Amino acid sequence: MKNNRLIYLIKGELIRLHKYKVTTISIFIAIIWSVLLFFVEGDIFNSLLPVLILVDATTMSFMYIGSVMFFEKKESTMSSMLVTPSKDSELILAKILSNTIHNFLSTALIITVFVILKDVQISYLLIAIAVILVTLYHTSIGLLLSYYQKDFTTMLMSVMLISFALLIPTVLFMLNVLTGDIWEYILLINPIQSANIIITQSFKPITLDWKYYFSLGYLIISGLLIYRFLVLRNFKNYAVSISGV
Repeated sequence: MKNNRLIYLIKGELIRLHKYKVTTISIFIAIIWSVLLFFVEGDIFNSLLPVLILVDATTMSFMYIGSVMFFEKKESTMSSMLVTPSKDSELILAKILSNTIHNFLSTALIITVFVILKDVQISYLLIAIAVILVTLYHTSIGLLLSYYQKDFTTMLMSVMLISFALLIPTVLFMLNVLTGDIWEYILLINPIQSANIIITQSFKPITLDWKYYFSLGYLIISGLLIYRFLVLRNFKNYAVSISGV
């Protein structure tokens, strides 16, 4: 019964994503990136594709869940959800899982295009695990951020600032601006750096070193803690505050 209820909620969230044009926008962006990267060759392409997947699974996850939460707040749909038999955990999981499904499909579209057109060598299992885990993690963060945003502009600015604050050190390290073992260790506590590691190591030749397993464990454990003690715990207060219940 509980599983059926969660599945029903996920379907509803996916329909809402389509209603708010989030699905259409994500597919459109995926097509644009595919067209642009098609004309990039050699080492530049091999460097850009993992970065594109990283941005899609992190920053875009922030943006999509933030947009949905804003539209829900604007339409006051949360009040009707609070009076249903659904638990808070089911409502939250439905949002996180639906956003992950939708974002995974758009990322899979990009990967499929380049596997066909550019003969990209990649482990489908590892990249699927990476994209799903990274999207789950950053969707949870985006959901938490949306609790404290008063309007869409504030939400958008917060997402961009946090995304760039986390993304810039990773990019600087990739470009060898930040060098040395000390930075390699420090940046491992950055979730985007951990996401970058498990995504890039999904491309062949595959070498799953200690950094891969550390990043995998870090995202799983910290993601569960964020969900349990921040996202879930603060959801009721957020829902009540915007519904007037």
